[in-house]
Amino acid sequence: MRQILVYGDSLSWGIVPGTRRRFDFATRWPGVLETGLVGRGLEVRVIEDCLNGRRTVWDDPFKPGRRGIDGLGQRIEVNSPLELVILVLGTNDFQSMHPHSAWHSAQGVAALVQAIRSAPIEPGMPVPPVLVVAPPPFDDPRGPVGPKFAGGEAKSLGLAAALREVAFTLGCAYFDAGTVTPASTVDGVHLDAEQHRRLGEALVTVVADLIGPGA
Repeated sequence: MRQILVYGDSLSWGIVPGTRRRFDFATRWPGVLETGLVGRGLEVRVIEDCLNGRRTVWDDPFKPGRRGIDGLGQRIEVNSPLELVILVLGTNDFQSMHPHSAWHSAQGVAALVQAIRSAPIEPGMPVPPVLVVAPPPFDDPRGPVGPKFAGGEAKSLGLAAALREVAFTLGCAYFDAGTVTPASTVDGVHLDAEQHRRLGEALVTVVADLIGPGA
């Protein structure tokens, strides 16, 4: 059984837009991805490590433990051996209390890639390749999350391109989720069930090509 780790935030955790509820695993895009890969005859397990509000390298001033880089090396160690790590972060770097630009967030992702590659895994275990996924762009954040993400649409402009450059520079695979789905029309930030399906299905071919057929 080959393992794939998804390291993300609420877009991957599966929060139902406009609520505090969570989609079930089969509906969340990591679940859709696992189902699609298994359907291709691949023996894989998609492990979710997705935390609401997780940033790349910055603290949340209101909730502890949201710095994505903290403990990342140990998360790789815990779940090794890994065939692939999928990084889907950046959205929370643009919450209203932060002044960050797309370049800043992309550099945060670069730091996460380096943390993955320097993780204290056991001798002989592979350093997993990384797939950087750019989250869908904001669509006028509104509803309960509106104040939290006010201004995020403008601050995040160019994020997909900045992440593509980081992925190229560091030799990572790259996928732009915005090419297959926008953000939810309910809150302008998260993904609805249909959008999870689109993203998960789009990543099946990408991931299958990256990990290969196996033994």
